Amino acid sequence: MLNINQIFIGTSLVFAFGIVGVILNRKNVLMVLICIEILLVAVNLNFAILSIYLDDVVGHICVLFILTIAAVESALGLGLITSLYKLQHSIDIQPVKQKFNYKI
Repeated sequence: MLNINQIFIGTSLVFAFGIVGVILNRKNVLMVLICIEILLVAVNLNFAILSIYLDDVVGHICVLFILTIAAVESALGLGLITSLYKLQHSIDIQPVKQKFNYKI
């Protein structure tokens, strides 16, 4: 049986993987969205594990809210990617940053 500390180490590694993905993939919008979803999955795992460990329902309710927000975020993000592709025939962030003079 796994110890709760080992599970938290695993979820923190998943969270770190998502952060590294967001930092390294700033040019591709789709990869940034996928890495944000990985971050949300790590947070959901922490909430669910703590909810089971503490025998409390609040963690499960938080997981449901976060999953709802993640679904909305994915739908909006994919809609924006579709619009960006229709306008530029590419999903690169660089032309958008140059157009709006935005520095990341």
